[in-house]
Amino acid sequence: MPFELTKKFIEDIRLSIEKNDRDVARKLMDELHAADIAEIYDELNIEEAKFLYLLLDSETAADVIAELDEDDISKFLKVLPSRLVAKQFIEEMDSDDAADAIGALDEEKQEEILSHIEDIEQAGDIVDLMSYDEDSAGGLMAKELIKVNENWTLTTCLREMRKQAEEIDEIYYVYVVDNDEKLLGTVSLKKMLLSDNKEKVKDIANTEIISVKTDASSEEVAAIMDKYDLVALPVIDSIGRLLGRITIDDVVDIIREEAEKDYQMASGISEDVESSDSVWILTRARIPWLLIGLLGGVLVSKVIGIYELDLGTYPEMAFFIPLIAAMGGNVGVQSSAIIVQGLANNTLGIGSTYHKLLKELSVAIVNGFILSGLIFIYNSFVSDSFALTLTVSIALFSVIIFASLFGTFIPLFLDKAKIDPALATGPFITTLNDIMGLFIYLMIGRILYGIL
Repeated sequence: MPFELTKKFIEDIRLSIEKNDRDVARKLMDELHAADIAEIYDELNIEEAKFLYLLLDSETAADVIAELDEDDISKFLKVLPSRLVAKQFIEEMDSDDAADAIGALDEEKQEEILSHIEDIEQAGDIVDLMSYDEDSAGGLMAKELIKVNENWTLTTCLREMRKQAEEIDEIYYVYVVDNDEKLLGTVSLKKMLLSDNKEKVKDIANTEIISVKTDASSEEVAAIMDKYDLVALPVIDSIGRLLGRITIDDVVDIIREEAEKDYQMASGISEDVESSDSVWILTRARIPWLLIGLLGGVLVSKVIGIYELDLGTYPEMAFFIPLIAAMGGNVGVQSSAIIVQGLANNTLGIGSTYHKLLKELSVAIVNGFILSGLIFIYNSFVSDSFALTLTVSIALFSVIIFASLFGTFIPLFLDKAKIDPALATGPFITTLNDIMGLFIYLMIGRILYGIL
């Protein structure tokens, strides 16, 4: 059964800590997954978490560290002795998790921990991984993998694989390399079991393999693994040498983080924040788009000011200002959300911007006819003014067309400019559509009331 963290459980944990009762605390954490223990730590202060952490065996402790957020790792490892961190925890972690954990610390603490790692090869792997951008394939990859030489016989191959497997938790693929460590392909365990022991690896290897270079972006990695349904992806350098592998668990984290970031951008939050962050950080993340919204409101008031005399002469027009603004914002957000989603999962195809705009225009025309038709029928029954009925219907149709095209073009433009298109959703589109929608409505009203 999945673990469910309750208030009573936290109270029991805190009570065992207050009484310094290690046996009870250990019993409460027995058989819990590392992710569950990490969840418990989120509810405790740093000293309470430290007490529990020192009760764990090295392997579990390493797994818990890997489950914590970067900020929590930094706070936590700072209060533990560097020698303890290196000996009991870092040496038990996969190289990518170890690099992430140490990379979250200041430079002095990093050097202290690395100096206590006895396995120089492991320390070197961690240093290598820390040199890559954290949002690149190099920053995501782990050094642990199984590789075999193309010239080995299957007997030699199996013997060497047993040695390498001791350091690896999960075996997804067996990679084939040449004498220069260049990646050639993979070999399946099934083929190895069914083939003669004297056969060479290259004779049964599958040379059709997908890989990425170290400088590939994390978004590109996620897209490739999703497209080809991969559980692991090999990483090579610029001349094709095998350096490491990226596993599906790392990509799931990337997809989740990217979705959270896009959702926050769409909601008008300019940086990655958590509900537990300080008031200042939360305010700093929200205020930029709120200021844009404030500026948008000022511009809306200016537009109304331009048409003040018209509204004074035809006050019934004011009743439909909220409807026009709301519909423009809704249509714009819908169009931009579809485009941003398509850009994120590469489902837009290779058609030109012109064709995408034409398709959205077709959708907007259909929606515009339906909605403006309904509001025309409504006003025909409840309003005595044919000018108002016609103005609202034509304005609504025009605003829907404009908002749809604008909501389509802006994310495509931002994507071409190498700017996150998620910025085009939410407050950005809504504010601009409010201004333009209101301007279109009042301008059409001035024209039609003047004619009719």
